[in-house]
Amino acid sequence: MTAHVNRLIADAMPQAPTGTVPTVSVTGVRALLEAFGRLGYDVEVLREAADLPRERLADPDGLVPCTAYGALIEAAQHARPRKNVALHLAQNTPIGAYPLIDYLVLSSPTLGEGLRRVSRYYRLVGSLTPLEVRDEEDPIRVVLDCNIPFFTEYSVALPLLHIGREAGGDVRAHHASFRHRPEDVAELEAAFGCEVRVDASWNGFALSRDAWGYVMPRRDPVLLGLLERHADAMMSSLPGHETFALRVRRAQANGLADGEASIEGIARTLAITPRTLQRRLADEGTTFQKELDQVRRSAAERHLKATMFSIAEISFVLGYSEPAAFHRAFRRWNRTTPQAFRAGQSTPTRARRGSIS
Repeated sequence: MTAHVNRLIADAMPQAPTGTVPTVSVTGVRALLEAFGRLGYDVEVLREAADLPRERLADPDGLVPCTAYGALIEAAQHARPRKNVALHLAQNTPIGAYPLIDYLVLSSPTLGEGLRRVSRYYRLVGSLTPLEVRDEEDPIRVVLDCNIPFFTEYSVALPLLHIGREAGGDVRAHHASFRHRPEDVAELEAAFGCEVRVDASWNGFALSRDAWGYVMPRRDPVLLGLLERHADAMMSSLPGHETFALRVRRAQANGLADGEASIEGIARTLAITPRTLQRRLADEGTTFQKELDQVRRSAAERHLKATMFSIAEISFVLGYSEPAAFHRAFRRWNRTTPQAFRAGQSTPTRARRGSIS
């Protein structure tokens, strides 16, 4: 048991980028403490062992170092060792313990759309475990990029148990997958109601397409819109936050300057497949064409304001096959023509051709 406790937490914390410390949300730590309390542990003893002051846990938007999270688990396991502790904690974590993430799923039209939102906003839970949806596959996989057994087991168990509760047992995973071997696989299978594959090549779970399309009983488009706006604001305030869409827009701008802004070309630049690029943009609620449209619009306005390029030249630089297509797009963006827009600006100056930056 002691060896497994050490394997769960010791020297397994993720490597953070230089100059940063990996963190988890205060919400997550509070949920964990409350679950330990439901299991009969002395929460105050655990909190003190993890050096977590009450005032720090009172901040709903706060973050704590992952080392404190690990110390909390270690203290609990030393006080009362328990097999499959991550599963038991998940079983004692109710829906709503992670309010924003939980209700984003519950208010989504379908389970699949809810899980997409979890993937998009997963950083709000902490900096530990990126989540990726691979919905081009069958069954559809939800892949967790984490090699820490405790976090992996908890992060797989929690959504599977919540899905089962919300769907009244009508939705079960196709299978769960772990790179490591949990202590009691049979107990996990009984709790999940599906096969658990161990020593696998990935962590996460898979759902059938029928399960993916399950209609959420508490779907609510008004609430969903409010929650997404709040989640977007929180994401934008995270330190070092850069969306994948921003990376794509930067590559598109460079691609336009080099004459190669196709989805295949941008995917090569980012060292991913076009399908993965499309999927990751979908996870952030956008598309390749929407991002390219915005890049072209910004570049068009900049050229019209600051250069003497002709309209035909700007059209060519932006990758349009003919000026008429550029005219139609510009009118859609600004409800005016490129000529009228330029006429309303100060006199532009000559600029180097081929640059849109």
